[in-house]
Order: sequence, then C-alpha cells, then structure tokens
Amino acid sequence: MTQPALRDVNSGSQQDEQQLRVDLAAAFRLTAMNDWHEGIANHFSLAVSPDAKSFLMNPRWVHFSRIKASDLLLLNTDDDATMDRPDAPDPSAWCIHGQIHAALPHARCLLHTHMPYATAVASLNDPEIKPIDQNTARFYRRCAYDTEFGGIADNQAEGARIASMLGNRSIMMMGNHGVLIAANTVAEAFDDMYYLEKACRTLVLAYSTGQPLNVLSDDVAEETASQWEAYGDGMKQAHFEEMKAILDNQDPSYRH
Repeated sequence: MTQPALRDVNSGSQQDEQQLRVDLAAAFRLTAMNDWHEGIANHFSLAVSPDAKSFLMNPRWVHFSRIKASDLLLLNTDDDATMDRPDAPDPSAWCIHGQIHAALPHARCLLHTHMPYATAVASLNDPEIKPIDQNTARFYRRCAYDTEFGGIADNQAEGARIASMLGNRSIMMMGNHGVLIAANTVAEAFDDMYYLEKACRTLVLAYSTGQPLNVLSDDVAEETASQWEAYGDGMKQAHFEEMKAILDNQDPSYRH
C-alpha cells in the first residue's frame, strides 16, 4: 500500500516566528512533563522559512523542562559554519535535523525522542506496531521502519540516510534507537507523538502477558486508521491548545 504523504505548506502560515518559538518551546515542556525526554539530549526542530531550510532547534545540553521560546537556535541548512560557532548545536542534532530539513521541505516540524514504550517497541526484532486496538490501528501501515542503526548519528552521511528512510512518511520507528515524528505543525507532531507512545504502551503491556495478540484484520485496521485521519488537523490543534493551557496554569515561562 502506498503510504500517505505529508501535505506541503507554503509561506501563508499566518504564524510569525515568535508564535512558532512559543509552540516549539511548549512541546519541550510537555515532553518533560510526560517523562518522554532524555534530560539534555534529544532534539526538536521547526521550519520558519517556506523552503524549510531555516529552522528553530533546541540549544545544546539544555534540559527540556527549562527551554524557553527565546532559547531556541535559528539555524540554516546551507550554513556550513554552523558547527564552528560557540553556540553550535549538538552534532547529532545538526546531522539528523539539518539533513532532513534540507532534503524534505514538507517535514516542517521534527520531534525526535527516545520515549520509553515507543523505544521498547522499536528495539524488538519485529518493531511493527501491531493493530490491536484503535490507538495502535492509527499507525497501521503508516510508519517507516529503520532497522539499520549503526551508532550515534554524528555525521552528514548518516543524517542523509535517515532522511531517505523517512521519505514522505510522518512517523519513523528507529530500530534500537527511538522515534522520529514529522509534521506540518507542532500541534500535529505533538498529537502524533502522544498517541504513538500510548499505542506502544498498550502493545508492550499486551506482549508482557505472554498471550497471543488479538490482531485486527487488515480491513478493520485500515478502516480505523482512516477514521483517525477523518478527524483532520482540528482535533490535533485543539489537543495542543489544551496542553498549552495546562502549561500556562502551571508555568508559563516557556513563552518568554
């Protein structure tokens, strides 16, 4: 089956860079809140230019729970001097996110994490997300699977390989590594990340019983995935706005 491609977006985004900074900063805080982070590791990025070559990304070695909108680096994939500067990003972040933004302009927001349950599933000999309920079925035949982990991605060739593996997909299970979410907006990417971790938690719990999985039929799994898509981006945006409201009640400093 042909995988659904991400939709292209253009410069008519109505959101200025400050709003993009606020949204991406919120994603870091929410990831820390849910314990999906790796402390001062892992990286999120968000394109601010129509061609996606200019993008925001977290600075090197700052904890997700402390990141503010003003902390985010503004980088460009064509800038060969990026890694020579005192405020250079983490090498693996530049290799992965820089290469993807350069090669895949439709992947405007990139969230890369080592979430516990999703990483556990990605580390199995068979990392496929089996459709055993409506959350797992959301990802039926809609993920790329990269099973060629060769160590920390700290060179441009590995970043290019990862970009080619993602292609036009929006989610990639990175074998022995973690996950990569690609979307047009932070709201869409966050919603996918949220449900991916929930789906993988359900799958891990089901595997832990030692009993055979009751896998949905192909027809039911595809129908369920299509029903998720029919909700459109409105539900994803509403979900993210609700999560930002929770953040605003607890600690609105991410906005600064």
